Amino acid sequence: MRHPIRSLFAAIAAACLLGLSAPAHAGGGLTGIDAMTATVFQEGQSSFSGLAVRFRVQDPRLLESIDLMPSIEYWRNSSTVDAFDLHAVRRDATIGADVRYMLPGDVWRPYFGTGLAVHFLSSEVDAPRFGINKANDSLTKGGLTLLAGVAFATQSRFGNFVEVKGHFVGGYRQLKLNMGLSWNRNTNSSTPTPPDSNR
Repeated sequence: MRHPIRSLFAAIAAACLLGLSAPAHAGGGLTGIDAMTATVFQEGQSSFSGLAVRFRVQDPRLLESIDLMPSIEYWRNSSTVDAFDLHAVRRDATIGADVRYMLPGDVWRPYFGTGLAVHFLSSEVDAPRFGINKANDSLTKGGLTLLAGVAFATQSRFGNFVEVKGHFVGGYRQLKLNMGLSWNRNTNSSTPTPPDSNR
């Protein structure tokens, strides 16, 4: 499981460097990057924390209010019960792509969207007292995603957002409450005109 996760992060880092080095052009290309933390509620489990990063890309053939958002999400949750000498770890590394529609607004803009995601799930259990020695299981599952939220300071270089995102994965459904920071590449802020020295 470690090697796929490393490969996913390496691919995201490479895409980020390529996007930042590419010339900006109106109406298309990389328009921003979001980094976020998540409170995760998984089916049949208590809440825990996760991390995520995603890119915002616009296609000039689509409406300006539509963002294409490839993303990577990751969480790890561990539990230890000393009385039974039991230790368990669960992980989920997710690659996804969402389509988001931004409603009009200046200071803040509501949005909603949907997409697909692939989850690389793994579980490890170590309970020597019960004859279980570092047993592990992993599987890959795909599912639909739905999201809705509010973005703030979308016309500034840096902004923030809050959102709710659901992952509909059979047997592993997840609800995530996300909060994060945004870097916006193309802003509408104009450069001040220098005073006329001849006046």
